[in-house]
Amino acid sequence: MDFLAALARSVGADRVQTGDAIPARHHTDWSGAPPVAPLALVRPRSTEEVSAVLRLCGEYRVSVVPQGGLTGLAGAAVPSADAIALSLDRMNAIESVDATASTVTVQAGATLSAVQEAAAAQGLQFGVDLGARGSCQIGGNLSTNAGGNGVLQFGMMREQTLGLEVVLADGSVLPMLRPMLKNNTGYDLKQFFIGAEGTLGVITRAVLRLYPAPRARATALVALTDFDAALALLGRLQARFPRAVAAFELMWRDFVETSLKWQGLREPFEAVHPLAALIDVVGDDEASLRTALEETLGEAMEAGQAGDAAIAQSQAQVQAFWKIREATAELPVHMHPPINFDVSLPMAEIGRFADACRSAFDARWPGHHSLFFGHVGDSNLHISTDGRSIGGQEAQIEALVYERVAAFGGSVSAEHGIGLHRKPYLSASRTPAELAAMRAIKHALDPLHLLNPGKVFDL
Repeated sequence: MDFLAALARSVGADRVQTGDAIPARHHTDWSGAPPVAPLALVRPRSTEEVSAVLRLCGEYRVSVVPQGGLTGLAGAAVPSADAIALSLDRMNAIESVDATASTVTVQAGATLSAVQEAAAAQGLQFGVDLGARGSCQIGGNLSTNAGGNGVLQFGMMREQTLGLEVVLADGSVLPMLRPMLKNNTGYDLKQFFIGAEGTLGVITRAVLRLYPAPRARATALVALTDFDAALALLGRLQARFPRAVAAFELMWRDFVETSLKWQGLREPFEAVHPLAALIDVVGDDEASLRTALEETLGEAMEAGQAGDAAIAQSQAQVQAFWKIREATAELPVHMHPPINFDVSLPMAEIGRFADACRSAFDARWPGHHSLFFGHVGDSNLHISTDGRSIGGQEAQIEALVYERVAAFGGSVSAEHGIGLHRKPYLSASRTPAELAAMRAIKHALDPLHLLNPGKVFDL
């Protein structure tokens, strides 16, 4: 094929794989979407090579599906048979860490864990953390505006980003690697590409914000009577520890019970409680921080906001508490398949929304296996249902959940993006005028519609 020969000549044959030489992992992502072998897998080593690839794809009218660590859950990185898959895994350098300015400059293929380790080596921390940290890549984190466990304290990837380098569909490069927090010079172009899931351009490099690493951290597991008590406890903690509540992970009883069973763990409390919150607070001194947390939780128990509480006394106990929450890694093993929802609601409505979904599930699929959990402090709720427990009726349960998301004024995607899976339901969270504006931006930046076609919305 002329295109493949031209591609090999342009960037080098060692950058291009075809047919059986393409590793199967590049046929799909963690979303469970059916695997598709792309026309070719291209693995450039520089921004210049990315630019050359996109120019050539424009010349031959070949679509491009950007791929990061392939840990996405919405299908945004799933290729098509007539498109190339563009993997940034060879562009994985941590280029520099500026400890004085608290920034790090990285290539898009660097893993999240590599960025975290580079920051830690300078006594700093990066504000985003999630379970796939060892596999997910910064380019993918940016393209999906990833969130995770640190959003409550630092915000999502959008808030961590000072500058980007992006290659447009025609191969031109936007050199927006400016490390300033204040830069009011017209449109903030980098924001177009954060959360765009590779439909507007290919992110190749980024300047990210870092923060001082905390000297001390205290972790607690707290039993709660209901969702309103959880919100009251969160408010109490944020008042006592301003900007220092690093995590507030809420787990409904179904999640806790299942996590303990899957991992062979013991019940954390003597009695069974409807909800449990996993809490991290940070500060300067471990002893005083733990004392302050103990006092705050004692006050919450006296006020009826908490039924029981345990503060970790060792790093091993911290890990044991977090192991309960991180059972999400077991979903693909124990659910056949897991049907995952990543929604956000006005915080005051999350408890009622969860109850409404559970009641609807009970009525339609008695005996279903569904888990409710989330970050909550940032309005994010996750639901995972075992597809086998509802007879494989994935479309039906999605329609049920997203109808209720719309009714509660929420978002069908809090942090995983739209991709393929949530595209049919985007209108539940976006008005026709908003969708028209999104399409206009797409037409302007990718007039041939070659970048990740078919993802997010139809043109």
